[in-house]
Amino acid sequence: MTTQSVTKSTARKGGTDWSAYASQFGALGVLIIICIIFAVIEPAFVSPINLFNVLRQVSIYGLLALGMTFVILTGGIDLSVGSLLALSGLVAAAVYKGGTGLLSAGTAGQAAGFGLWPAIGAAILVGILGGLLQGSVVSWLKVPPFIVTLGGLTAFRGLALLFSSGQPISTFTDEYKFWGQGMIGPVPVPVIIFLSFAVLAFIILRYTRYGRHVYAVGGNPEAARLSGLKVNNVVLSVYVITGFFAGLSGFLLSSRLNSAEQVAGVGYELTVIAGVVIGGTSLFGGEGGIFGTVIGILLIGVLSNGLTLMNVSPYIQQILVGLIIVFAVFLDQLIKRRR
Repeated sequence: MTTQSVTKSTARKGGTDWSAYASQFGALGVLIIICIIFAVIEPAFVSPINLFNVLRQVSIYGLLALGMTFVILTGGIDLSVGSLLALSGLVAAAVYKGGTGLLSAGTAGQAAGFGLWPAIGAAILVGILGGLLQGSVVSWLKVPPFIVTLGGLTAFRGLALLFSSGQPISTFTDEYKFWGQGMIGPVPVPVIIFLSFAVLAFIILRYTRYGRHVYAVGGNPEAARLSGLKVNNVVLSVYVITGFFAGLSGFLLSSRLNSAEQVAGVGYELTVIAGVVIGGTSLFGGEGGIFGTVIGILLIGVLSNGLTLMNVSPYIQQILVGLIIVFAVFLDQLIKRRR
């Protein structure tokens, strides 16, 4: 929820609107409580190495969640980000190594490739084109985004398999691996990239005209159209944005794993959507923001890491995350009814 929404709601009631603040900062409170509990139960949780490991793990999810926030704010959804990530990573690897035939052949064929920056550019371009395609169908052909991106989930995964003939592309040079495995000081490079884009996305949504248009379209598309906004263009743009982040994430994940694989990103869309919703962004659009998304993704990462340190089964972890998602949506609806 935006600060403006909190202020207006408070003004209408003539006092403090605690439900509005709970919607905006509830996830932060839960994150702090969980961190304290894990720190008491398992002291290794608060070690700098572990904390940076948590940040590194959530950075890929976080980048995808930034794009997903834009989409959900307009009342849409994108189920294809994991598949588009896989396709983008494979394209980046192929461009860097000079073809898909150079699977795990060490650094052989590196000289035949096009270099690092063309590889990054190719991954981002694939992501943007995927987002542009889906956004066009959603905005101009009026096909529900759930259906469009569900189809994209399958189609992009199929393209990834077709492009690479079902084989991974692996073993890169240090130049390539730096972006996923390297450090700048004590901070992992993917974390710096994630936080930098989070700040940029926060500024765009909070302080620019485009950000206000995104909230307006999500709050009431018809009212936005009648007020002169080009609703179709705004809707198209948010899918391009999430495509950009999927492409960038595909490159970073292949760099981190030293391998681009067809199964990369499987199930990522669920974790990403969960992080955005837990962070307070309404699935019905118009309310939420980047700050909440960052907190939501961190909450999932911290919960998973802490439970792993406590030797809790990963199956139970999935159950807990699912319950948290349902509770977050329930809380969002409860707060709306109270208003």
